[in-house]
Amino acid sequence: MNLKLNIFYEEPNNDRWVKYDRYPRQIIRRIIRGKSRPGGVMLVALELMRGLDLLKIPYRFNDYQYAKQHPNELIGVIGKPHLIFEKRFKNPILFGAGIFSHPIECPNLFEVYPNIKKILVPGDWMRLMCEPYYPNKVIAWPVGIDTEKWSPKIKAEKLNVDFLIYDKIRWDHDKYDHELLQPIIKELKKQNLSYHIIRYGNYNHADLINELNISKAVIFLCEHETQGIAYQQILSTNTPILAWDRGGYWQDPFYFPEKVKYEPVTSVPYWDERCGLKFKDWSDFAKTLEKFISKLKNEKFEPRAYILENLTLEISAQKYVDIYKSLTK
Repeated sequence: MNLKLNIFYEEPNNDRWVKYDRYPRQIIRRIIRGKSRPGGVMLVALELMRGLDLLKIPYRFNDYQYAKQHPNELIGVIGKPHLIFEKRFKNPILFGAGIFSHPIECPNLFEVYPNIKKILVPGDWMRLMCEPYYPNKVIAWPVGIDTEKWSPKIKAEKLNVDFLIYDKIRWDHDKYDHELLQPIIKELKKQNLSYHIIRYGNYNHADLINELNISKAVIFLCEHETQGIAYQQILSTNTPILAWDRGGYWQDPFYFPEKVKYEPVTSVPYWDERCGLKFKDWSDFAKTLEKFISKLKNEKFEPRAYILENLTLEISAQKYVDIYKSLTK
């Protein structure tokens, strides 16, 4: 089947004070801050297209004129939902994975936009959370990891740091700093294990690569992840992870507990025993740490093998193509 995909993605860029002021503000931001780094959803679009390039699968990107002239052809709108709301496409749509955080933001999505055929979400627990609102319309699809950039080639011959602590605690940080992070640090010091800390939102890819260059393993601290691209990039360098997987409720304070109470969630939605070990809370940390160190010394982990089997750019792009093709029949 000869198929050329139609892919759409644009960052939301609303006027703030007066009409059309988004354009000069964009120029000023570029001058002051320099070139912007792609955010999570933009990275999904970029890495999907890189995967399609590697597979030599043709696509059009943001070709609005073509879509308008061919209203019966399927289009893939990666996100965010403003594109669907603003552009009023007539085409059948594969929407996602950059949708809104929860269906209560648009419970009548398929009634208002009946041309949306399916929506993609980054992982399975989010699919299960959305499914009651959008029955038989939700598919879990993760974007691929650049396994060339994130590879064991970045590792130094001598790894001088026992653990890189990746701090992505997003809510109640002071509470978890006291109840989790500081006790972890105290335990590492007690066992004469060296550590560095990197905080989510305060680093770029070069910083993370420099830290992974000298680290034997990573302690990953995050309440939950819909996909977790950063920890998967870490796994791709063949660096095992000791992950805080607290489970329980989705914690986003915009929704929880008044608007939405959903469980269970996970901080490592793509994972098997080759990736590392998980601990539930501080009381579970010390014994899991001992087991982790033993396995690490005996080379029992193969995290990159997991990524190469499940989450390369090519594998994820092919899965997207398969879903796309299924909706063109």
